[in-house]
Amino acid sequence: MLRRLLLITLGLIVGLVGYLKARDPEHLALDATTRAQALGAFFTLRDGATHYKLEGPETGQRVMLVHGFSVPSYIWDSTAVALTVAGYRVARYDTFGRGFSDRPDTAYDLELFERQLTDMLDSLGWREPVHLMGLSFGGPITAGFTSRHPERVKSLTLVDPAAGTMGGVPWYMSLPVVGELLWQAMAVPGMADGQLTDFVAPAKWPDWPDRYRVQMQYAGFGRALLRTRIAAAGTVLDSLYAAAGRTQKPALLIWGKEDQTVPIAMAEGIKAAIPQIQFHAVDKAGHLPHMERTDVVNPLLLDFLRTQSDSTTTAPTPR
Repeated sequence: MLRRLLLITLGLIVGLVGYLKARDPEHLALDATTRAQALGAFFTLRDGATHYKLEGPETGQRVMLVHGFSVPSYIWDSTAVALTVAGYRVARYDTFGRGFSDRPDTAYDLELFERQLTDMLDSLGWREPVHLMGLSFGGPITAGFTSRHPERVKSLTLVDPAAGTMGGVPWYMSLPVVGELLWQAMAVPGMADGQLTDFVAPAKWPDWPDRYRVQMQYAGFGRALLRTRIAAAGTVLDSLYAAAGRTQKPALLIWGKEDQTVPIAMAEGIKAAIPQIQFHAVDKAGHLPHMERTDVVNPLLLDFLRTQSDSTTTAPTPR
């Protein structure tokens, strides 16, 4: 009787694990073959290979774009076009675990992402101060970098940045082994379609989920997102912005009025943390106003960058 009970229990466990594995969208490894489909280039940094794009005139003022929690650097497409047309030298990259960048088996804390940003600037040879722009979770990354490396930052722009205190995951998803299985089966499969909630009018972006699904195929994607959530849980992000504010760097804050991901009410904490920040609320826009309202946001970005331009500064050495 006991043996039969054990066999039934074992069968149920094997069946459950099999079901969880079947729901896991990751079935490919990032290698030279899969990366060949990626537009752009790669740097091998301290923590792994990083996919990036570098565009615009070589002598243009330098702008670094940092994306958010899970959508990789293509989220900046329209912004990169506007900036390069205006004469800026623009770089953007996929943070670790996202897009075509490596998914190292490590802690995905802010230190990792700030180190990646430092290594990206070093690899590009960008030693002079640059304009930093952070979207959503890219806000804490760029704010933290600004506070630690003010000599490398000319200005800081935040677009609907993560704010307040970061939430974690349900306790059972923090469990060793089991937690990752549950996360892969319960949370990851729906992430692509879930991205549409960032828009006020999602019907205008019919290809958005499919673009997201590309990165979901590669092993380590879900693990990276889970570990990011776990590492950031309980972090008081406004303290990061306050540290950046104390550098007195020029700053711009843009927020979609109908953001359901990070409500615009959270802007008050950032405005208090960075007293010198210029704030613009954007009508008819959700979490991604730089995409939904390019007609409003692009002029704001360009006007802000122009005010920071120093006409006496010698153009950087082309590379």
